[in-house]
Amino acid sequence: MHPETHLTLHHTRAAELRAQADAHRLAATHAKPPHDLRTRLGWTLVEVGLRLATPKPALSPSPSS
Repeated sequence: MHPETHLTLHHTRAAELRAQADAHRLAATHAKPPHDLRTRLGWTLVEVGLRLATPKPALSPSPSS
């Protein structure tokens, strides 16, 4: 095998991998992150939990006329 052949194959494979990485990065940039929905749902559940755990203020009886 010629000493430079493995180097040529290495450069070819590296260029293919870079192209795949660029395509993946481009696709990931245009896609909405999957954790966005989970984050909103999580904070909504936290808010509901806090509302359930917080005692409601006692209502004072209204004066009768």
